[in-house]
Amino acid sequence: SIDRWKTNLKMVDKKNSLEINEKEVMDFYGYSGMFGKFQLKLRLLKSWILHSIAYSSPHPGITISMQRSRGVKIGNNCHIAPYVQLDWLYPSQISIGDNVAIGSNTMIFAHINIGTNEFLKTEKYPRQVISVNIKSGAWINPGCIITAGVTIGENSIISVGSVVTNDVPDYCIVAGNPARVIKKIEH
Repeated sequence: SIDRWKTNLKMVDKKNSLEINEKEVMDFYGYSGMFGKFQLKLRLLKSWILHSIAYSSPHPGITISMQRSRGVKIGNNCHIAPYVQLDWLYPSQISIGDNVAIGSNTMIFAHINIGTNEFLKTEKYPRQVISVNIKSGAWINPGCIITAGVTIGENSIISVGSVVTNDVPDYCIVAGNPARVIKKIEH
């Protein structure tokens, strides 16, 4: 098994991981050919510029406006603090309900990608793009990480620094790494 892994690793070295990753993103957006590469680069440049403005803006209204322009679905009366990272490649896969607050230094990812190891990508862990849904009234404290495919329940609270890898039920407080329910909120 180790010999097979070493052989595959040598084959990977011959491939350009940038091209592999670029093709995966192009396929997601339905781009192809040289013009498709150009379209993808323009899309990513626009996303980067808008995200950069949103990331460092002290005003939540500007942050929300920039993130909506990137394709993030954001409801009414939300607050997104500075230094929040919303998936750079797949912003349209993030949905945020009404009255949601997200604290500084939180990261929300809508994709899983092993990166440059073609053996792992093809054998066990292919790129996955899975939507993230943050329901209305959720409160995500600073420093949290929300992984791809997670739904945060209505009026739930994510404690500071939690790593959320599974769905959070409605009206719950979760904490830890990985985050787990520590309390139900009476309603």
